[in-house]
Amino acid sequence: TMLKYKCENAGVLFEEVNESFTTQICSCCGEITASSPKGRADLRIRVWECENCSSVLNRDLNSVKNILALGHKRLAGGISLF
Repeated sequence: TMLKYKCENAGVLFEEVNESFTTQICSCCGEITASSPKGRADLRIRVWECENCSSVLNRDLNSVKNILALGHKRLAGGISLF
């Protein structure tokens, strides 16, 4: 990808992570609950509340936090941000 090429050219580490379920996993507690948005039908849900920890989450920001945590977990050898 262009991003990978640019990172390599700049001497910056590039690590690709799997984005599956990042909108469904609560970035605060790490749980997938019944209230989390699932599938195409729930794309209209932008904000939801985790049934496990009562965090109110913006779908996009939650996903970004989960992707960041996955990247940190890989780089740190298992340290989780949850």
